[in-house]
Amino acid sequence: MSEPDPRPTALLVMEERRRGDVYPPEVLRDLDELVRWSAPPRTVEQLAQDPDVLADVEILLTGWGPPRLDATLLSGAPRLRAVLVAAGSVRPLTTPEFWAREIPIVSAASANAIPVAEFALAQILLALKQAHRIAREIRATRRYPHDPPVAGGYRSRVGLFGLGAIGRLVAGHLRRFDVEVLACDPVADPAGLGVRLVELPELFAACSVVSLHAPLLPETEGLVNGSLLDLLEPGGTLINTARGALVDEPSVVDVLRRRADLTAVLDVTWPEPPPPDSPLFTLPNVVLTAHVAGALGGERARMGELVVDELRRLVSGESLRHAVPAERAHVMA
Repeated sequence: MSEPDPRPTALLVMEERRRGDVYPPEVLRDLDELVRWSAPPRTVEQLAQDPDVLADVEILLTGWGPPRLDATLLSGAPRLRAVLVAAGSVRPLTTPEFWAREIPIVSAASANAIPVAEFALAQILLALKQAHRIAREIRATRRYPHDPPVAGGYRSRVGLFGLGAIGRLVAGHLRRFDVEVLACDPVADPAGLGVRLVELPELFAACSVVSLHAPLLPETEGLVNGSLLDLLEPGGTLINTARGALVDEPSVVDVLRRRADLTAVLDVTWPEPPPPDSPLFTLPNVVLTAHVAGALGGERARMGELVVDELRRLVSGESLRHAVPAERAHVMA
């Protein structure tokens, strides 16, 4: 008689379009060694058609397009003991009923933070040289400017609004450069980051570039407005790779119309994408990058690899490194 399979039963539920990026063959091979699958991968729509597949599931793996962990799903998954999310925020899928079950949930936000921080760093360095502004002026005048005034990357000030996972990575990257980093975050501990904490108005007034990395909360919605943007020095740049709704778009647009010297690099907007008649499409000093800062293509496998590492720890009885506490879930972007 064969020995029973000691591996926990698992199911992968996420949208099909990005599944191969997040869980490529090499990641799936590692997962095959750690779990036995209750069924082939499902989308949320397929799971709704066959919810009984959850009956024996102990480990739920997901990513983009996750199922909502509501009372109905949980009642059909009595053996569920962990959820591993190869994506960022767990807010969209968690519910009070889920937290009441005290099931650990893992987020791959730290893996997704890496490409976002890299993109933000690239835009900050371009902004210190005012590359976007100079490029549009060349296009408009068909002339090269003579010795244009730019802040440059030496002893300039860069502002970070938010010191979560991404903001901290950006601050770490900037330590390699001869710039002063200011930050605004009412709850972060800046120890070891080499940043100076200031209030939000000073952040905009003192810095050549301000990069947004704050979570979207009721108290941060629309907080970055035209009055703040207008504090930026001539040629200043606003970069948003966080959440579009952090920005009060109408007032910011008014300032951008009036101040052609400023640049707004918006990887995120609200709504997203902007409506066809949005001035963001026509303002020459707005750069829209269509939410490319986060993990794309092969970068997404980093999140699947994080899930494998966490699953390995779970199976071996070790503590999870990326579990999201209930009290922190609501402040994660």
